[in-house]
Amino acid sequence: MTDKVQLSLAEARQLTIAALSANKTDPANAEIVADALVNAEADGQAGHGLSRIPSYSAQTRTGKVDGFAKPVAEIVTPVVQRIDANYGFAYPAIELALPFLKEASSKNGIALSAIRHSHHFGQAGVHCERLAKEGMIAFVFGNAPKAIAAFGGKNPMFGTNPIAFAAPNGNDDPLVIDLALSRVARGKVMAAQKAGKSIPEGWSLDKNGKPTTDADAALAGTMIPIGEAKGAALAMMIEVMAAGLCGTAFGFEASSLFTGEGDAPNLGQVILAINVDLVSGGAFAQRMATLVAAMDMEEGARLPGTSRLAAREKARLHGIEVPKPIYEEAVRLSKGG
Repeated sequence: MTDKVQLSLAEARQLTIAALSANKTDPANAEIVADALVNAEADGQAGHGLSRIPSYSAQTRTGKVDGFAKPVAEIVTPVVQRIDANYGFAYPAIELALPFLKEASSKNGIALSAIRHSHHFGQAGVHCERLAKEGMIAFVFGNAPKAIAAFGGKNPMFGTNPIAFAAPNGNDDPLVIDLALSRVARGKVMAAQKAGKSIPEGWSLDKNGKPTTDADAALAGTMIPIGEAKGAALAMMIEVMAAGLCGTAFGFEASSLFTGEGDAPNLGQVILAINVDLVSGGAFAQRMATLVAAMDMEEGARLPGTSRLAAREKARLHGIEVPKPIYEEAVRLSKGG
């Protein structure tokens, strides 16, 4: 008996919409969230994929995240936008940010959107990628609930705090760099927990600061940062860029994204867009072509994101494989369970 269920992308999307809509989420919001989760699954980022359906549903049922919330945007200056996600999902707020960033950076060279009272924002790189396809360099900074200790400490203080970057690359596939500041994204630990699997050593420490391969112990402990002290410092930088700049909760103040208990996480995200032609005077495309050509000549080197694009194409052609426990839980939730 297989422990995986094969789904087309359309089937995965409909299942996600059904599960969320059956659990106190506006159908329009459910569609936006479903697109994000299924796209993450297709890109090989299962930690931001369908494994999130149970935790999202648990939070909408208790009101920890308002599944009916509508984000509200305020134009502060011609290049600065503030968005209040109103303690709902992050994805509808991001949908409100991207058109402003495109228009404002096209006119002024640069634009910034700051999202407050927000939630988990999933696969950070895909938000940057969409802007890069429109001719912009884009950065996304977002904080998350505590998971990484300050360097030298034992208790979690900072989130895994993803940072993402994308740039036009002269074709349909922008250069995308997307990384959490832990050695692996915490969502991968959650996905392993939901699937009943262990995790590799070197990902996490338990609450006593000891290495662990047990997903439950890892979630109760801390994630190991990339680059040790440097990674912890970068995680702190993102706390300032996201929580500090948006006026939202720091990682050590935010509630868990994995359970329905507690107050709203109240996270922040900042998206920055730079129009490459205006800023570079038209030189950017040639300079990028030179950089990519130099990398192509280096034996064994590859551009970041190659595996993501391969996974995306495979999913487009053949669909995705979802762990059976995650699929069965999604089906149960879609029936109001």
